[in-house]
Amino acid sequence: MAPIVTSVGAYVVLASGAQDDGGGIAVGGKVADIPPRMLAAYQRAARQVGRHVPKCRGMRWPILAGIAKVESNHASGRSVAGNGDIRPRIYGVLLNGSGAGGNTTVFPDTDGGRWDGTASGERAVGPFQFLPSTWDGVGKDAGGDGTADPHNADDAALGAAVYLCGKGHDLAKEPQLRAAIFQYNRSAEYVANVHGWIDQYTAANSPGLDNVTGDARTVIEAALAQRGVPYSWGGGTADGPSTGICCSPSGKSGARINGFDCSGLTTYAYAKAGTRLPRTAAAQAGVGQRIPASAGTRALKPGDLVFYAYAPGRDSTIYHVGIYAGSGQMVNAARPGTVVRLDAVDAMSGYAGGARLL
Repeated sequence: MAPIVTSVGAYVVLASGAQDDGGGIAVGGKVADIPPRMLAAYQRAARQVGRHVPKCRGMRWPILAGIAKVESNHASGRSVAGNGDIRPRIYGVLLNGSGAGGNTTVFPDTDGGRWDGTASGERAVGPFQFLPSTWDGVGKDAGGDGTADPHNADDAALGAAVYLCGKGHDLAKEPQLRAAIFQYNRSAEYVANVHGWIDQYTAANSPGLDNVTGDARTVIEAALAQRGVPYSWGGGTADGPSTGICCSPSGKSGARINGFDCSGLTTYAYAKAGTRLPRTAAAQAGVGQRIPASAGTRALKPGDLVFYAYAPGRDSTIYHVGIYAGSGQMVNAARPGTVVRLDAVDAMSGYAGGARLL
């Protein structure tokens, strides 16, 4: 077993292929493993973080779930009260340089034992394993009880969201997401582990379609079935994924990638419902009943197209389109280097409203 650094400086041991219910790294296993109260905390934090980091984009609950899975296995073995308090509290090893749990660096006490239960040094705390010194900078009171407590599921999840967002990361962009995870724990192995869990939780996070019928359901199911297909600039037709062209505004070529760009995905999904769309996102905004951005995202219905523009209000500047799937999510072929996936509607900048074709 090789020691790796865990969040913001604490040390634990990587238990390969096993779950560590004591708060260490969890590797492998099945996806449907999140206690409902912890899931609620992750979802709440993803919604709230914009109040604290307005420039943050692309925060999704699977990102927080991926971190918490690896840090504490979702507070496994603990009870989580209705208000989010976790008991017994989760403590990491004492970071006194003794070598226990892999730690070789001394971290002097900063909180007098308030959060980590000891004045002899520092240890990571809570389901997201914050050092008290880091918590002092990012801790937030999510529940409104007047205390930002790293041993409270809601507060801890919001603190983790704030930490990952930094000064305004776009976590829908793969390099920025990986950089944020690396900042949480400076280990390539850690990043790969967390990212794997994020992908699994994202794949499991299918929107409920019980109340969606007819052509709208056909479109959404067709798009969801393409999750994991690579982004390809210029790729995708009414018949399915295809190789694209060169080159995107960032200089990325799709000529050797079989997949979809944003409007290629919408063209394909709508074709499954018998609706023919023009090929570009800007042209697709001219089809159907336009839903203005001023109406807000709550005006969207499952199956609607969702648009993004460099200058919202000027459809000629529309650069992106997705398919609204309900519950604030869209099926999205975001950009080169990503795959078709579910994203929050606010994962892209410049919301420019939608269009209803069905």
